Amino acid sequence: MDKFLVLLFLCSLIGCSTGQLPYRWVGDITHDPGLDKTDFLVCHREKGVRQYFNMSQGMMFEGEKSAIVGFFDKNFKPVYIQESGWIRIRFIVNCKGQSGRFRMLESDENYKERPFDKKISGQIFFLTQQLSGWKILYDDKDAVDYYQYLIFKIKDGRIVKILP
Repeated sequence: MDKFLVLLFLCSLIGCSTGQLPYRWVGDITHDPGLDKTDFLVCHREKGVRQYFNMSQGMMFEGEKSAIVGFFDKNFKPVYIQESGWIRIRFIVNCKGQSGRFRMLESDENYKERPFDKKISGQIFFLTQQLSGWKILYDDKDAVDYYQYLIFKIKDGRIVKILP
């Protein structure tokens, strides 16, 4: 009987809502003073940044994905070297439509982590930071912060695809 009461008590605690998220997601981007600009702030508490898979809104960018592709087509200068794989850049868009806290992950075509030549990855990172036009996401009437990502498929130093 005692085990049953303990189990019932634990279940009731788990079911209680405190208004706070009970955990952080893998990949959450916390502020790093060595990497992040001090003028970029999330509008709500750190744990309140929405995950991209919770939004169901599609690409939250003025002009949608085609505008992003057009921006990179115009501004990325191909580096004709034998490097192929994936570059993922994940970041936060705050409730004002500003982006910050950029993090990059580089991998080969088999998703094994590896660095790209900085002429490729540095350029993609810089251009991603320059994108302006992120839409504000609303939850009911309140503007919220959210995660966004872009994945670049690289083939021989050229961008051949941008996801999502």
